[in-house]
Amino acid sequence: MDSASVLKFFQEITCIPRESGHEEKIGRYLQDFAAQRKLGCKTDKTGNVLIVKEASAGKEKVPTLVLQAHQDMVCEKNAGFDFDFNTQPIPYVVEDGWMIAKDTTLGADDGIGIAACLALLDSPLPMGRLECLFTISEETGMDGAFGLEPGFFEGKTLINLDSEDEGQLFVGCAGGKESYARYAFSREPLRKGYKILKIRIFGGIGGHSGDDINKERMNALKQLVRFLYTELQYDYQLISIEGGNKHNAICREAYALIAVPEDEVQDMIEDVKAFNQLLQAEFATSDPQVQASAEAATSTLQPIEEGDAAAIIATLLAIPHGVQAMSMDIPGLVQTSTNMAAVHTLEKELTVLCSHRSSVVSELSAIAEKLEAVCFLGGFDVEHRGDYPGWKPNLQSHVLEVSRKSYVKLFGHEPEVKAIHAGLECGLFLEKFPDLDMISFGPTLRGVHAPGEKLELASLDKFVAHLNDVVLNFE
Repeated sequence: MDSASVLKFFQEITCIPRESGHEEKIGRYLQDFAAQRKLGCKTDKTGNVLIVKEASAGKEKVPTLVLQAHQDMVCEKNAGFDFDFNTQPIPYVVEDGWMIAKDTTLGADDGIGIAACLALLDSPLPMGRLECLFTISEETGMDGAFGLEPGFFEGKTLINLDSEDEGQLFVGCAGGKESYARYAFSREPLRKGYKILKIRIFGGIGGHSGDDINKERMNALKQLVRFLYTELQYDYQLISIEGGNKHNAICREAYALIAVPEDEVQDMIEDVKAFNQLLQAEFATSDPQVQASAEAATSTLQPIEEGDAAAIIATLLAIPHGVQAMSMDIPGLVQTSTNMAAVHTLEKELTVLCSHRSSVVSELSAIAEKLEAVCFLGGFDVEHRGDYPGWKPNLQSHVLEVSRKSYVKLFGHEPEVKAIHAGLECGLFLEKFPDLDMISFGPTLRGVHAPGEKLELASLDKFVAHLNDVVLNFE
């Protein structure tokens, strides 16, 4: 296996639709790959695919290795970019040593993990028995990991290929849960002489709500409601708030439709301009392209009743977002965080999606309860779901020691051994297969879960060499 073979398979994968919950085509691609090479293959009722390559001659006594990646990807694109993830291949370029999708997500999370598995399965080099596990819907709830049944794979050692920093070996991750808040409201007539404006916050970098939550990236929804709250001095009417999509992505773009007295429209526009300057100053380092704008708009919806609108704006402003606690045991590790991910306005209801992460079970419950309390004060109803467990580090892991020694041999220095704040499926695997010895590593990715996602090709070379060495020399 080499980087060229991994890239070849990844380029094929970029042409296959695989949004979370719609993995049928990538599943068939994996099944066809196995059939063409006469490899063992089975698919469970959940949609997880397992491809098995039996041990090479002389390698029959090597313990089975399970390599694992997830089939799905986060499908995000820039507003106004004409693209359909269901029918079009992902557009990417190679610039300055990076493979980049400028206006969409690239899907290297976790397409590059799939590609590495396929390149190994396709390799003629001698190796022990491989079981390559491809799970579904990791990005939206880890449905595949939840749906795994005992005995689906046999190996006792698993390498997860869903990490995003080359040179780091991950041995633990955070657990998480999602919260859904709803507010039922009434609408009232548009007042005479009022004009509708669209207030936009856009140009944010966004990113992964686990890996990037400590980078102080702008959350467009939080900044939008911040502006709306300061403007309550005006007698405006709120019509709708929209922003965000995926629970595991930091919101990059959001907008509100408001109705403003005609003689105050220009004052509101001037305030937006001032807020634009404020945002550009505050986020000059983390989000240098952030902007706020106001423009005339129309709407078929009537405004939200004044009292309901005030409750919505105040509650959204008060909902916590960002890092809540840092680990006292592992320097630099985010211990607990929360992400206000999406807000959508329906005819008579406003919905809010938040996701929480923590490596401490009690803190995960506490941050969900804090959100619930804020929403209770604002008159929102809340439900929690989508819980998944964390992965407790095992520093005595055999596969960790094998991988560490391999890295030192290849590159002449120690890798970092870390836990990650993002959620990995490893915690669920450990619940179902308690004897598993696990590790996670991968090449360097940046901007995952947001347009502009990119893969560093030099790191891919090192990742491939490392994985190849671990697999071919595992004992």
